[in-house]
Amino acid sequence: QLQLVESGGGLVQPGGSLRLACATSGFTSDYYAIGWFRQVPGKEREGVSCISNVSGATNYADSVKGRFTISRDNAKKTVYLQMNSLKAEDTAVYYCALDSGTRYSCSRSVSPYDYWGQGTQVTVSS
Repeated sequence: QLQLVESGGGLVQPGGSLRLACATSGFTSDYYAIGWFRQVPGKEREGVSCISNVSGATNYADSVKGRFTISRDNAKKTVYLQMNSLKAEDTAVYYCALDSGTRYSCSRSVSPYDYWGQGTQVTVSS
């Protein structure tokens, strides 16, 4: 049974950093992509970043470029989202998701992703 488990969320002051982790288990193929999404109440889920496990290609939302970095540790089957220079508007529940198609690139759209984690809260506040 495939599982994705997020960790690393919490409360941080503006300008601070957090590193989110998405640990995957139960998925035997190497052909997939992982995406990070975030959602605040009353708004649609937003694609923040993604990475192809096939090619290593990455993609970032304009709002996080230069501040967030996505990376992977294949030995640990974990994808990380390093978030620096955090702003109040980064406050959201962050989800990771897995797109099980053969992906040489990745998408920040919700639709290709067929497995989702439970989410982790990130709050940026002084």
